[in-house]
Amino acid sequence: MSVITSITGCIKAEKDNVAKVVLFPGDPLRAKYIAENFLEDAILFNDVRNMLGYTGTYRGRRISVMGSGMGIPSACLYATDLYNQFDVETIIRVGSTGALTDDINLKDVIVAMSASTNSDFASQYDFPAHLAPTADWGLLKTAVDAGEAMNIPVKVGPVLSTDTFINAIPNVNEKWRNMGHLCVEMETAGLYALSMAWHKKALAILSVSDHIFKGEFLTPEEIRDGFTDMMKIALETAWAYAE
Repeated sequence: MSVITSITGCIKAEKDNVAKVVLFPGDPLRAKYIAENFLEDAILFNDVRNMLGYTGTYRGRRISVMGSGMGIPSACLYATDLYNQFDVETIIRVGSTGALTDDINLKDVIVAMSASTNSDFASQYDFPAHLAPTADWGLLKTAVDAGEAMNIPVKVGPVLSTDTFINAIPNVNEKWRNMGHLCVEMETAGLYALSMAWHKKALAILSVSDHIFKGEFLTPEEIRDGFTDMMKIALETAWAYAE
C-alpha cells in the first residue's frame, strides 16, 4: 500500500491505516493517551510535526484518534486532509472547554449542538446569510443516548468557538453566557462548518476543564487523565459509526 502525503504536508500515512471515524483531541499527547488506554492493537499512522495519529479497535471496530492542535485554523487543516484525502466520514472532537453557566461544574460533559464564533473561517464559502455551524443530528443523538445508557449526565446546547483565548472586549464572557452559550472553546465552529461544506459528519463532545466565572480549573495532568466520562461517550458514539 502506497503512502500518501497530504496536500498540506501535515499527514503522511497509508490510506488504509486511517479509519472512517476519527476522534479528534487538540493535544497530540492526549491522542497518544487515548490510543494506549482505550484502543486495542493501536498503530501509529502519523507523526509529522509530532501531530500523532493512531488507529486501533474498540469492541471490534476500527477507530482512529489524532491530535488537531489549538484553534480553528489548525483543527480544520487536519480535518480537511482527513475528510478529503483519507476518506474519513466522521470526526468527533474530544476536547476541553471553559464553562460559562452556573449549573455546569468541572469534568461535566457538554455535547455541542451548534457553535457560534468570532472567527471569519466560514466567509470562504460565500454563503449568502449568517451560517449556523451545527452538529450532525445522528451523531448528537447517539452521544446523548450513550450518556443516558451509562448514567453519565450530559448537557446539550450551543457553545462559543473563539479565536482569542484572551479577549480585549469588556464583559465578552457575560455576553456569550447571556445568549445561552454553555461554554467557550476554540475549534468546534470551524469543524462544523467544514463538515457541512464537505457533506461529512462532525460532533464535539467536551469536558469542562475550567469555569470562567467560578475561577476553578484542572491541572494539565487532570485534563489528560480525568476525562473518562467524555471518552466513554465518545467511544460508544464512534463505535456506532465505525466499521
